Amino acid sequence: MTQQDARLADTFAPFQQALTQGWEKALESFQSLGNGTQAASPPWDMPKFSFSAGKLRELQEQYVGEATALWQTGIGEQARADKRFAAEAWGSNPVSSFSAAVYLLNARTLLGLADAVEADEKTRARLRFAVEQWMAASAPSNYLAFNADAMKKAVDTQGESIAKGIQNLLKDVQQGHVSMTDESAFEVGRNVGTTEGAVVFENALFQLLEYKPLTAKVYERPLLLIPPCINKFYILDLQPENSLIRYAVEQGHHTFVVSWRNPDASLAETTWDQYIEDAAIKAIHVTQEISGQDKKGGQINTLGFCVGGTILSTALAVLAARGEKPAASVTLLTTLLDFSDTGILDIFIDEAFVRFREMQMAHGGLLQGGELASTFSFLRPNDLVWNYVVGNYLKGETPPPFDLLYWNSDATNLPGPMYCWYLRNTYHENKMAQPGALTVAGEKLDLGAIDAPAYIYGSREDHIVPIGGAYASTQVLKGRKRFVMGASGHIAGVINPPVKKKRSHWLREDGKFPKTQAEWLGGATEHPGSWWTDWSNWLKTHAGKQIPAPKGYGKGSAYQASEPAPGRYVKAKA
Repeated sequence: MTQQDARLADTFAPFQQALTQGWEKALESFQSLGNGTQAASPPWDMPKFSFSAGKLRELQEQYVGEATALWQTGIGEQARADKRFAAEAWGSNPVSSFSAAVYLLNARTLLGLADAVEADEKTRARLRFAVEQWMAASAPSNYLAFNADAMKKAVDTQGESIAKGIQNLLKDVQQGHVSMTDESAFEVGRNVGTTEGAVVFENALFQLLEYKPLTAKVYERPLLLIPPCINKFYILDLQPENSLIRYAVEQGHHTFVVSWRNPDASLAETTWDQYIEDAAIKAIHVTQEISGQDKKGGQINTLGFCVGGTILSTALAVLAARGEKPAASVTLLTTLLDFSDTGILDIFIDEAFVRFREMQMAHGGLLQGGELASTFSFLRPNDLVWNYVVGNYLKGETPPPFDLLYWNSDATNLPGPMYCWYLRNTYHENKMAQPGALTVAGEKLDLGAIDAPAYIYGSREDHIVPIGGAYASTQVLKGRKRFVMGASGHIAGVINPPVKKKRSHWLREDGKFPKTQAEWLGGATEHPGSWWTDWSNWLKTHAGKQIPAPKGYGKGSAYQASEPAPGRYVKAKA
């Protein structure tokens, strides 16, 4: 220990005693939760729980040992590995450095306490999530008085950074969300969502976009994309160089995309059945008619992303029950059909929570887009919340332009009845994968009746649709299948164009689909770069012969271009 650290140790000696006392208070707090004496109830029923005495002793010894080591190794080096405290200013400010080191020690200990709880897995996951949220919010980097980097910037700019931070705060309060990017740099239809096309059909729920061919010939079977309704379709068409929609058009596919309406009060009573019958099925039929595939035996290729994949699969199962087989192929991107593995989102779902939501809006109302956006952001609070709080408000910085984060902030509402049906029957009761357990649009639902070839994609680090949950669709669908695992997360794994030459994907060519994704991976091979090329090669085998590209949009008087893509529905704000 250096002479400077020795002096600091003397100065902060009372704090070292407080560390040990802090352990005892933290333990008392957790035990009070277990005894049911907490002051405020979380949004779920909190069962009683206990701790293993042996684990507590081990954790206490570890805590005291690390607290002692904090002094012996130099407090300035304890926190530098965490990117929140990595700036040089943290290391040169002993008070801030000490607060960061103690914070990280307490965070590790509290997470250890959560893991030491003797309870069912869901209870432990909820406790850990609550502790993670608490610790993320209480980090000293979030407060100007402790953030050495922000204080240094304030001094260097003679207070200008603080003034700018206040301006940023007032702006974000006015707009209703924390700015993740310079939103003034983007406009839907001007520099995001720019692939050329037209609206050829619309009703109260969606607009159908048809895209202008970029090749002299197109495949006779068109491609219909159904994106998630919980956010906007232009995630598939951000910029020309990373647009999956443009890529499909460039490969010679006559491409159609559903653009969901951002629900307002007029759609407050809309149901899941209406999303299936009046949106997904209607889009399938209109695409068939415009492309000439409405004749007997005519088929189209289909793609669903996230919830869009769940909607698409439901629609195809309903049509199968009616004797219709419109899909030549089905592509599912990060989609859940079997909701046994829903990852971190499972902590929110139980009977009490579902009933509460049903009481709120099962018969009418809207789930506000801001609530959805906040929920997903707080699944990664340090990266998607507090990082921007520190940058925007404490440092007075304007986040750089980033198309994906602009899209991420462009929230959408959901009709209450539709949301409540989905919440209960999928996430809570997992009935969708059970043949005949649900009736949708008047038909008994059996996803196994979808016998079209399926291309199923999952992202390895996805926290919204865990890779095991995405893989589970291989056990539900009965037709020929191809599964591919991509690197990265829910969005970055999907939006990974070949020209970037980034990330890897994994394939298994023996045609075997064991019960679990871990078993599948044991026989898979890693391939560098994007999965898009593999998907394109697969899709072409189901697209039919090539025919001259259409010279206009729509078909006859029934389906005429009404406005340019991306249309007005996608521009409506929540």
